[in-house]
Amino acid sequence: MSVPFDQLDGHIWMNGEFVKWSEAKVHVLTHGLHYASAVFEGERAYGGEIFKLTQHTERLHESARLLGFTIPWSVADIDNACNQLLAKQGLSDAYVRPIAWRGSEMMGVSAQKNRINLAIAIWQWPSYFDPKQRLKGIRLDLADWRRPDPRTAPSKSKAAGLYMICTMSKHAAEAKGYADALMLDWRGHVAEATGANVFFVKEGRLHTPTPDCFLDGITRRTAIDLAKRRGIEVVERTILPEEMEGFEQCFLTGTAAEVTPVSEIGPYRFEVGELTTTLMNDYSAEVQPKRAAAE
Repeated sequence: MSVPFDQLDGHIWMNGEFVKWSEAKVHVLTHGLHYASAVFEGERAYGGEIFKLTQHTERLHESARLLGFTIPWSVADIDNACNQLLAKQGLSDAYVRPIAWRGSEMMGVSAQKNRINLAIAIWQWPSYFDPKQRLKGIRLDLADWRRPDPRTAPSKSKAAGLYMICTMSKHAAEAKGYADALMLDWRGHVAEATGANVFFVKEGRLHTPTPDCFLDGITRRTAIDLAKRRGIEVVERTILPEEMEGFEQCFLTGTAAEVTPVSEIGPYRFEVGELTTTLMNDYSAEVQPKRAAAE
C-alpha cells in the first residue's frame, strides 16, 4: 500500500513559510472544507523546471477572483515559492499543487472576513494512468453526471467544488473496470473527462469541444499549439455524443494526464494512431527544459 499523502516526507510552503510536511494542517472548521471556497492548480516539473509555471499561477489568481477573494501573494511571489520548494524537496521531475482557501475566522455561508491561506506541496507522481494501459489507450465510461450550466457554477475557475461530480464519476467508472469517464455538459454535448480535456481525430483533423462550461486547460492549449505547428487543422466546436462513432482516434490532455491515448469510450472504439502518437512525442519534447546550444 502506498504511503498516505499526509505522511510523506519533506516540507510544504504554507502562508509564506516552509513547514514540515506532517505539520501543514488546517482546522476542521476551515471554510474551504465546509463550503468548497478553495481554488488550486496542478503543475508538473520536468528536469527541475516547472512547465508554464506563470500561466498556472495567473490562472490561480483568476480562479480566486471568480470565487470572490484575492490571494495576498503576487504571481511572482508564488512562482518564486514554487521554485524554492522544488529545490528544497530535492526533486527534478515532480507534481506541484498550489491551493488557496478561506480560513476559519467565520463559519457560515458568509465569510468576507476569513483569512485567505495559500499552500504549495510538491511530490513525485510519475503517471496519472497505468503506464501499460496508457500505451495501448485507456478505456473510458460515459458518466451519468454532467458539467453544469455556467450560469450555475464558476466553470472558468479551477475551483475545488467543481470536482465533486468528477470524483463521483471516476469512482463509478473504476468500479466497472474503466480508467476514467467522459462527461457530457448540461446540454448533452461532449465536454471532458473527469480531470482532462478530450480531443478526437478524423481525416487528419483534430476536433475538440469548445470550453464554454469547463476549464480551458493549459495542456489543452499546448496541444493545440503543437498541432498547429505541424500544420494540423484544429476545430473547436460542439460535439454530439453520437459523432464519436465516426472519429478514428481520441486522446486526453492535462497536466496529470499529459497526452494520453484513448481506445474506448462506452460503445465507441478508437485506434492509437500516428497523429496521436506524434502529439504525445511532441508534448514530451515540449515540456523538457530547453538547454542552451552551447551545452
